Formats: sequence, C-alpha cells, structure tokens
Amino acid sequence: MTIEVRRRPNMHDVAARAGVSHQTVSRVLNGFAGIRPDTRARVLAAIDELGYRPNQAARALVTSRSRTIGVLSESSAQYGPATALHALEVAARSAGYRALVTSSTGDDESVRAGLEFLLGQSVEALVVIASQRSIRDALAGTAVPVPMVTLDSLDDDDHDALYVDQYEGALLATRHLVELGHSRILHLGGPPEWGDARARRQAYTDVLREAGLEPLPVLLGDWMPGAGYAAGEQFARRRPATAVFCANDQMALGFVHAVTAAGLSVPGDVSVVGFDDIPEAAHFLPPLTTVRQDFAELGRRAIDVLLAELSGDREAVHAPVPARFVERASTAPPA
Repeated sequence: MTIEVRRRPNMHDVAARAGVSHQTVSRVLNGFAGIRPDTRARVLAAIDELGYRPNQAARALVTSRSRTIGVLSESSAQYGPATALHALEVAARSAGYRALVTSSTGDDESVRAGLEFLLGQSVEALVVIASQRSIRDALAGTAVPVPMVTLDSLDDDDHDALYVDQYEGALLATRHLVELGHSRILHLGGPPEWGDARARRQAYTDVLREAGLEPLPVLLGDWMPGAGYAAGEQFARRRPATAVFCANDQMALGFVHAVTAAGLSVPGDVSVVGFDDIPEAAHFLPPLTTVRQDFAELGRRAIDVLLAELSGDREAVHAPVPARFVERASTAPPA
C-alpha cells in the first residue's frame, strides 16, 4: 500500500488563495493593526481552508516572540484542574497564542523542573495551576523572568492570582441547607492539602456557627465517587444528619448512590449539595443541587492578565471569579 504524503501548505499558498501578498498574510498572523476587516477575513478563511499552520519556531526567530504561554499543571485528572487547563488552552488560542503544558507532582523538584522546561521553550508568560498546598509552597519566593499568574483558591500569593471564590461558594451551599431548616448538617470534605477543600470546609464551619449550630465531625474523601460511596454507607448506618454538603459533585454522586442503595430517599431522608456543577450533575437521580465554578471565565481572565502584563501593565491582580449556586432537586426541608 502506498501512502501519499501531501506537501504542507505555506504562506505563499495562503496568499494566493486569499488574493493578497505574503507580507499581508504575515501581518495578519502577527496581529498587526491596519489590516482591513475584509482582507483579514479572506486571509483567515484561506488559512482554514488550506489547513495552514505557521512554523512557530521560525516566527519566534524573526519576531523574538514565541506567542506561547507555558502552563504548569498538577498531575491530576480531577474536574477542577482539568477543566481549568482546557479553559486556558481555549482562551490562549482565541488570543492568538498556543499553550505549552507540562505537569508537576507538586514537590519542589518537579515544580522547579517544570518551570525550567517551560522557560527553556521561550514562553512569553506562565500560568501555574496550584490547587495543592505543596505547589504553592514550592512557588513561594520564586522569581521568574516572564509574567506569571497562578490559578489558586486563595489570594495571598507572591504572584498575580486568580481563583473561583471557593469560600463564597461553600457559604451559599451551606446557607441553603440552614435556610431549609436543617440543623444537623454533615460535611464530606476533600483532601486537606488542597486549598479548595480547606476553603469549603471553613465556610461550612463558619455558617453553622453563625446560625448557632454545632458543626459535625468532617468526613474526608479523595474527590472520587468511591470516597463518596464509602461515606454514604457509613452515613446510612448511623444517620447522624439530615443534610450533607459534599465538597465536590463526584463524591456527591457516590454518596447518593450509597444511601439510595441502603433504602434512603434523597431528598426525603437526606438532602445533598455538591460543588463544581460538572456536566453530569443535572442528570443525577435526583438532579444535584450544587455550586457552579466558571472555569471558562477563569481561563479568559488569566490570559487577559498576562496579555496586559506583556503590554506593560503590571498592576497586581488578586481577583476572585464568583461562584454561582444552582438549586435542583436533591435538597428539601427536613422531614
């Protein structure tokens, strides 16, 4: 069998298809102002039709710009970090940049190695997804020669920091249960080394104490449905509460599965609130009341901050993206 290898289209092919000079194609690719909108549209259409991909290395040599943003992400398939990473890639691409991603296990050495790798690729800016305390600690006092922003759950970093307001989101979730009339509310928390988990637990505690209620001993999980299922089995045996605030939707899924299998009704016997609003949350049985994190907005803001810094605006940013409460069918007043 013969495999035909087609020649990759080049800038001259794009120019011929669009009816412009190759210099005009270059100006469009490099974001120059002064290009007529209809000309820019023809060039972009030709690029799309031909499947043209600029040679980034060659462009970097000519312009001294790589148009690449480095992303250091923790080695995690969890919904939050994975969704934030996807949002960053989409936002970077929309701004005419590409995202170069490397992962870290969170220890000092892997964080250092990841930063060195990205800087060695001539990235123009850095984003660090730092949900775990160990990554934050490794970054403490770190100076890098390019703009850097961290995606975190707290705002006390040495670097620009953007985050979904975990504490406020958990306040909304816990207050909802209190307002329904629940007085015995359990929290199924995430791993304590995660800033998100600590912020959600603190909000749970603060709301109950505000209401004159005693927080129950917190159950800890690893964010996965299996941990929620184990907690649900334990809950069904003891029934220590009439409502549960789960620190993420995946653990809520496991919890609902376990208590339902044990013969309890959600929300008749126990109300359940999650956190994240994963795409499947609306299709749980029953549909899950939860807190939505806007990772797309987080990604856009991170890229906007870096582009502003690259253009000379170095005002520090420590800004939360609001969380939004989503009420569905898994909560009700206590029986």
